[in-house]
Amino acid sequence: MKRLHPIEELIAQGEHQRLDFKFEVSDSKKIARTLSAFANTDGGRLLIGVKDNGAIAGVRSDEEYYMIEAASTMYTRPSVSFSAKRWDMRGKTVLEIYVAPGPDKPYLAPDKDGRYKAYLRVADENILASEIVALAWRKKQRREGIYLEVNDAIEALFGWLERHDAITANQFRSLARIPYRMARDILSDLLAMDTLDFAWAGDHFIYRGKGLSLADYVSLTT
Repeated sequence: MKRLHPIEELIAQGEHQRLDFKFEVSDSKKIARTLSAFANTDGGRLLIGVKDNGAIAGVRSDEEYYMIEAASTMYTRPSVSFSAKRWDMRGKTVLEIYVAPGPDKPYLAPDKDGRYKAYLRVADENILASEIVALAWRKKQRREGIYLEVNDAIEALFGWLERHDAITANQFRSLARIPYRMARDILSDLLAMDTLDFAWAGDHFIYRGKGLSLADYVSLTT
């Protein structure tokens, strides 16, 4: 049985969280969002010169590489590094771009209005990270530790998570009867401390416990 070309093996997987196909690159700002999403999630590969259906069209010139380079150096903050490899297949060239998971999250890229936002890769889509998730990433980068005093809001949160799989920011705000800003700060602190995890639920973010009880949390912070 004839072995598939490495690019054919990748294409056979279809687009997913760590793989994206691009027929061409015509907008460095738009591609910067993909670089941001890969760097903020689990890394990934971008195959340029491949249509959405997996058909190989090939890149037309070196311009594709320079557009990626511009996306990296001009339109991601901090700059998302990448490696590139050219593959020749049946007279056509596919440009493979690899982005590793980044150590300096959040990586930002301009949205449609030019405002710099953090993106995540979920399945085969790039989505905006929530304000809470982006804030948690920033808190992880700080040298000073995070101190979060146990209060009624935290007790309510852990009590909820002992009975339910997850909570939204608005549910937490209503449950604890606190302003959104306070709910945001508490959830982002707990995410930064790896006490909570997050997930995309189709049209909103949810926050989950990691099996820790309130007593466990207290023992970690005292």
